[in-house]
Amino acid sequence: MYLGENGDEVWRKSLRDFLLIGEFTCFGILRGTSSPAIVILVLSLLPNTTISMILDSPSFSTTQTQFAGKEVAELARQFGTPLYVYNAAMIAQRIADLAAFDAVRYAQKACGSLAILDRVRRAGAVVDAVSAGEVRRALAAGFDPHHDGPAGDIPGIVYTADIFDRESLDLVVEMGLHVNCGSPDMIEQLGQRRPGAEVTLRINPGFGHGHSQKTNTGGEQSKHGIWHEQVDECLSKADRYGVTVTGLHMHIGSGTDLEHLSQVCQAMERIVGLVGRTVTTISTGGGLPVPYKTGETFLDIARYHELWDATRNRISESLGHRVRLEIEPGRYLVAEAGSLIAEVRAVKKMGSNRFFLLDAGFNDLIRPAMYGSHHPIAVCPQDGQEHERPEVDAIVGGPLCESGDIFTQREGGFVVSRRLPIANVGDYIVLGNAGAYGFAMSSNYNSKTRAAEVMIEDGEAKVIRKRETYADLVRGETIPA
Repeated sequence: MYLGENGDEVWRKSLRDFLLIGEFTCFGILRGTSSPAIVILVLSLLPNTTISMILDSPSFSTTQTQFAGKEVAELARQFGTPLYVYNAAMIAQRIADLAAFDAVRYAQKACGSLAILDRVRRAGAVVDAVSAGEVRRALAAGFDPHHDGPAGDIPGIVYTADIFDRESLDLVVEMGLHVNCGSPDMIEQLGQRRPGAEVTLRINPGFGHGHSQKTNTGGEQSKHGIWHEQVDECLSKADRYGVTVTGLHMHIGSGTDLEHLSQVCQAMERIVGLVGRTVTTISTGGGLPVPYKTGETFLDIARYHELWDATRNRISESLGHRVRLEIEPGRYLVAEAGSLIAEVRAVKKMGSNRFFLLDAGFNDLIRPAMYGSHHPIAVCPQDGQEHERPEVDAIVGGPLCESGDIFTQREGGFVVSRRLPIANVGDYIVLGNAGAYGFAMSSNYNSKTRAAEVMIEDGEAKVIRKRETYADLVRGETIPA
């Protein structure tokens, strides 16, 4: 469901859904288009249709003067740069997109700021934690560790990891948290400390897929999950300590497509057959892709749920009781909601290459340097007004003493240019779709302080994290005598 600007709820439908109720057969022509005008023209001809501005294949402008209704230049002047900004309404919208699932469990590693966690909780989602620190963050944001969800029957916090470090194990035992075990040793370690516990097993089905090899979380080269051929061994360990396996979880990678995700359904049914009637919950994992460039498409959420719901129904019938269906999105909830605003501090030519150098670097947004990830990039003039400017091929980089500090690169470190309006010193650059694994993976490399974070909510810009200071940078350090 899409929450329109006027507050009315309109059904978010794919073009395929619209054409099922219309008289036109131009889906094949429109599927790859990025033109809002073409899509709206066709949809306006369909009977009884309310138009949503969410398209199957979004377009990304190279000029941007507003973010969530606020002036980009004014945000930069008021709060400084680099600056992370988040659209709270977009996060709520993405959670609503997944309402057909019994539980939406947010993978907070994507963006774990307390205010974001709070708004995720208010929107009805529960949370996943991969460390003791994330457990404490979830508690600080108001999640009930045991009883959450509309009926109060869903663990508000689940600890998901491939190991227990000692702090995490102590906290899990102390608080009685539900655990999603990613290694056989975790079952034994938990069973020794908390006999009779109920756990979920994260299964590596033997295959994986992702937008990068580094985000592939299945198959023999992945460290994640319990190998699918070791399930019997894990059940024996569980029996030894009276531990009951009540859930199964599979996640094969981030940025996967519908074809690969659907293969997980078959693997899930097979593993449920091995574990048996103690299973009460299955989790689809996450990995829902988000478009980062023109031509990429949204996943058909309705079709994805349809595949998993059919799987859940077959499993429920075979077990003789209803099984809960969870989904565990991270990127899908927050990526589009966040952008990084930076100021252009130098424009220079290096031979035939033109560089726009910003005050933000891979210490602020590491995804391009780590994965070769593409982020939409837009120029905002210093005065905040839209101007007709000639376009040039530009390489966009940061201030760090590091050759890899480039935002326009492909995986493997290959630097590429981007066609952008000419930028001048003092203009702003907006790096879009940066809400997931942006601030969460930022660092103090080169002794840079981390950016401020601002949430746009109900037309108001609210600081949710202050910009770090030098005092923050050296806190905890000492010089011994």
